[in-house]
Amino acid sequence: MSSIGRMKLRGEAESGPDLSVVVPIVERYGDLRQLTAEFSAEIARLGLRAEWIFVVDEVQRGALPELREIQRTSEQEVVIVLLGGAFGESAALTVGLERARGQRIATLASYFQVEPRGLGATFAALDAGADMVVGRRYPRTDSAFNRIQSRLFHWILRGVTSAGFHDISCGFKVMKRQVARELNIYGGLHRFIPILAQNRGFTVHEVPLAQRSENRSTRFHGAGAYLGRLLDLLTVFFLVRFTRRPLRFFGLLGTALFAAGFLVDLVLAIQKVFFHTGLSGRVVLLLGVLLMVLGVQTLSLGLLGELVIFTHARNVREYQVAEVIRNPRQGVLQHPDGKGEVRVRNLR
Repeated sequence: MSSIGRMKLRGEAESGPDLSVVVPIVERYGDLRQLTAEFSAEIARLGLRAEWIFVVDEVQRGALPELREIQRTSEQEVVIVLLGGAFGESAALTVGLERARGQRIATLASYFQVEPRGLGATFAALDAGADMVVGRRYPRTDSAFNRIQSRLFHWILRGVTSAGFHDISCGFKVMKRQVARELNIYGGLHRFIPILAQNRGFTVHEVPLAQRSENRSTRFHGAGAYLGRLLDLLTVFFLVRFTRRPLRFFGLLGTALFAAGFLVDLVLAIQKVFFHTGLSGRVVLLLGVLLMVLGVQTLSLGLLGELVIFTHARNVREYQVAEVIRNPRQGVLQHPDGKGEVRVRNLR
């Protein structure tokens, strides 16, 4: 190979790919070769260089032979990361996002959900100013049961977080590298990545994409799975509303409990003083005292949370810089009262 060719390859390696595709293989997977081939063809048609990062949970080791075959035959770079245990999809996504080198990062489910031809629309949305684009399977062509449970889940989600997403469970997402670096995903929060990104101050758009025929089967989950999702919704509710203001949540709850207990005991005290009603053996008295004690404890949790937030405030960023406009003649950053301008996107 000529020296010019070696320099060109070295420059491409140093600059990294245009797109990193992260595929977590955790619960189940489909035809990975077909998935990779069709999306790779669409990526190549758009003129992009891509790397594929497959993160495999320990319980899905059966996918390794197929992945090694993809790695051997693919024209694009393919990286396989095998986790040392069953850590779940959030951990797999975190590992994949940390290893991604592209300025744009896409996440895919390990089975077909949407048509690959939707990639062009998502990149157009990023170019138009979005920081993250999430796919929405529309129109939905799967079973009525799937659509009903999806609508119910998103109805609860909108009530809890005020987010207007219609298909947050879709694994197809494209984001800028900066968004991936800001995300903190754990537990079951991988389903709520768009909401977490919005909470960090990023712009998130939803793009309708044609649903694949392979994604039309009816999906049933056990009672434990639905209970887990409700608990995850409660976690997201707290993270979005009260992460930086824990006293707002614990203070209101503690005050309500203390007030209820105080009113109960106040009524009993009035009955004792004015109506000579005995207090011995009345369980309601103990209930009032218990509510007041519980209210004080809950309020104390909120105060402790505020102390923790205050102590670590220097290490917590509550804003995201959206743009810095410099003075073109001086080339230095100006204060807002000068000729230059600094725009800061508030995360609250």
